[in-house]
Amino acid sequence: MDRLSALKSIAAEASRGELSFPTSVAATLKLQRSLAEPDCHVDAAARLVQAEPLLAARTVAIANSVAYNRSGNDVTNVRAAVQRVGFRTLGALAAAVIVRQLASEIQDPALRAKADQLWAHSAHVAALAQVIARRVSFVDPETAMFAGIVHEVGGFYALSQAERYPGLLDGGAEDWIEHGEVPIGRGVLLKLGVPVAVMGAIEALWNGMRALPPETLGDTLLLAKDLAALPSPLLVRPGATSHESAATIDFATGAGTLVQILEESAAEVQSLTTALM
Repeated sequence: MDRLSALKSIAAEASRGELSFPTSVAATLKLQRSLAEPDCHVDAAARLVQAEPLLAARTVAIANSVAYNRSGNDVTNVRAAVQRVGFRTLGALAAAVIVRQLASEIQDPALRAKADQLWAHSAHVAALAQVIARRVSFVDPETAMFAGIVHEVGGFYALSQAERYPGLLDGGAEDWIEHGEVPIGRGVLLKLGVPVAVMGAIEALWNGMRALPPETLGDTLLLAKDLAALPSPLLVRPGATSHESAATIDFATGAGTLVQILEESAAEVQSLTTALM
């Protein structure tokens, strides 16, 4: 099967919901659903998180990041971390674990390097989206972070399938945009049960339409993606907002230029990015 036919085949499978996940993903999905239950209390959540070592480590790291630990008092156990970050952030962290698990079985060094770069990009987008949401667009920061974490999930799935189809992602960005990004991304997002608001924001990102200064979750996500220090290894969109052009954007909120906001929030963004990694 040639490269384009393979990409179209994977996209068709994803559109039908015929997805092949590592066994670890199923377990984390079950955990994520349990955390979302309305009667799941802190003690129960802490026990669930402790059963997943990677999620436990990420939860404590996020709780001690600059964004969540403004008092400078570090927590040292999962229960205290869960109490500090809250259940919505916990859901985003579970999604982060799932995204990483999608690429966990990749053996090819080149594909593994792409997956690692894609995750570094996603983590930085998530951190930037959280800060931009809180400082500029005033949409929910936790939802913005969640959207940043999962916005490239279709790319992770494609990378996880690439060993079955040599050369699958060797084409240009145009092939991925035309034949893979939307159908594969949408299929995986639906399978993961991503909230409607986040789905809408990612659809807006795919369409490339946004307002400046950002007003919606979609605007927030697209601006964060443009400004991420490390680009996606799958594509760099045309018309991205650079730091240089951002210097001329003066937000009516009185928050100052985007560059000023980014400079003031640099430690927070770095702390969040590191915790997610």
